[in-house]
Amino acid sequence: QVQLVESGGGLVQAGGSLRLSCAASGRTFSRLVMGWFRQTPGKEREWVSAISWSGGIKYYADSVKGRSTISRDNAQNTVCLQMNNLKPDATAVYYCAAKYRELSLADAANYDYWGQGTQVTVSL
Repeated sequence: QVQLVESGGGLVQAGGSLRLSCAASGRTFSRLVMGWFRQTPGKEREWVSAISWSGGIKYYADSVKGRSTISRDNAQNTVCLQMNNLKPDATAVYYCAAKYRELSLADAANYDYWGQGTQVTVSL
């Protein structure tokens, strides 16, 4: 079993930055593909980014590409999402997710484990 706990959300002005972190429990973290999703009320969960188990391959949604960086530390069982130049449409609850297979990374239904989410609010 893997438990994920996000942190780092908060209120930031447009153009600002936030660094989200996700701490994972369990001894299999280095075998997990990690992803970040976000969700606003009434909408489906939207994929944001993912990173391979080794950290060598990183994936980004077009909406955040160039302004966000995903990273992981397998020794610390953490994955981070650095978000820069934030826009108000980035306001959402951000979720950390994990899976074992590096397939269908943008499909929330394919992830095995989820955190409880952290709120990000970007004001004008």
